[in-house]
Amino acid sequence: MENTLTNSDIYTDSGNLSPRKITVGCKDKNKFIPRFMIGVLLLAVVSLVYLNIDWLKIAGRIPQIGTVFFKLAHFDFGNIGLIGSAILETVSIAVLSLLYSLVLGIVFGMLAARNITKIKWFSVATQSFFTFLRAVPTPIWVLLMLVCLGMGPEAGVAGLCVHTTAFFTKSFAQSFESISDETLEALEVTGTGRLSVFTNAVIPAAFSQIIAWTGMRLETNFSECAILGMVGAGGVGFVISRNLQNYQYGTAGLAILFVFIIAYLIERLFVAIKKKIQ
Repeated sequence: MENTLTNSDIYTDSGNLSPRKITVGCKDKNKFIPRFMIGVLLLAVVSLVYLNIDWLKIAGRIPQIGTVFFKLAHFDFGNIGLIGSAILETVSIAVLSLLYSLVLGIVFGMLAARNITKIKWFSVATQSFFTFLRAVPTPIWVLLMLVCLGMGPEAGVAGLCVHTTAFFTKSFAQSFESISDETLEALEVTGTGRLSVFTNAVIPAAFSQIIAWTGMRLETNFSECAILGMVGAGGVGFVISRNLQNYQYGTAGLAILFVFIIAYLIERLFVAIKKKIQ
C-alpha cells in the first residue's frame, strides 16, 4: 500500500507545484484492474465463439428492426378497453405481490439481521435460504405456480411473492444491520424489549431505505408482470404477446407505450415520496 499524499509531496517551499513523480493508490489494485479487464475480454471472446453467432445474418436483418418499430408506432386504439383492463390487472398483480412481500420481507429481514437476532447461525441460515430463493429467476417460480395453481393472475402473484420476499429479506437485513450496535444496546439496557426496539427504533431509522427498496421493487415487479403475462400469468404481457403473434402491431405498440408510461409514473411517484420523507 502506497503512503498517502502530503503537502510536502506536492508543493515546493515557494508554493509552486513540484515536478516530483507522485504514485497514487495501491499497486496490487492497480495490477488487478487490467487483469480483470483482460479476463472479461477473454470470457466475451469465448462466449462469442461458443454461441457461434451469425453476424452476417444479423446485419442482413437490421433493417427489419426499423420496420417493426415503425409498425408498432402506428397505434391502434380499437382495443383500448382490452389494453386498459390488462394494464389494471398487471398493476394489481404487481401491487398485491409487493404488499405481501413487504410484510414478509420485514419479518424475515429482522430474523436475517445479525444485530437484531443476536443468533449468528440462525441469521446465516435465514440468509442462505433466501439466497437460494433469490437465485431462481422469477419466471421459473411463476411457471412452478402455474403448474400448482393453474393459469391466471393467482400464479403471477404467488410466483412474484417468492422472489420479491427473498429480495426484500436481503435488502431490509442490510438496512437493519447498518444501525449501530451501540444504539441498540443502549435501548436494551433501559429495559426496552427487543421487539419494541425493532418497531420503535430500527424501523423508523431504516424507513427511508425501506421506501427506496419498495419503489425500486415495484418498478421491477411491474416490468416482470408485463413479461410473465406472456407465459400465462395474466396481464398486459398476454395482450402484447397475442397481438405480436397475430401481427397486430398497432395494438401491441399501444400496450407497450402504456407499460412505459406506467413504469415512469411509478418511478416519479416514489422519488417524490422519498424526497418528502427526507
